[in-house]
Amino acid sequence: MPLVSEFYGIRIYLYWDDHSPPHFHADYGEARILVEIENASVMKGVFPFAQLKLVLAWCELHRAELLADWEAAASHGDITRIDPLR
Repeated sequence: MPLVSEFYGIRIYLYWDDHSPPHFHADYGEARILVEIENASVMKGVFPFAQLKLVLAWCELHRAELLADWEAAASHGDITRIDPLR
C-alpha cells in the first residue's frame, strides 16, 4: 500500500489492484476513511471534521494526479507522490 501523500498528520494511500470506484484511503490517528476520487466524497469511515475538510480539499486539487495514480496502481505500475497541502 503505497503512501501517496502526507500532510498535517494525515496519510493518503492507494492499494494495488483495489476495487472500483477509484478511491484512496486516508488515516489520521485511529480514524480511517475511503474517499471516492471523482466526487471527493467519503465512501466509508469517519474522520474529525477539520481533517476531513483538508482531505476533501486536497482531493479536489489533485483529482487528475489521483486518477493517474489509481490507473497505475490497477496495473501494478509506479505510483507518483502527490504534493501535500501547505
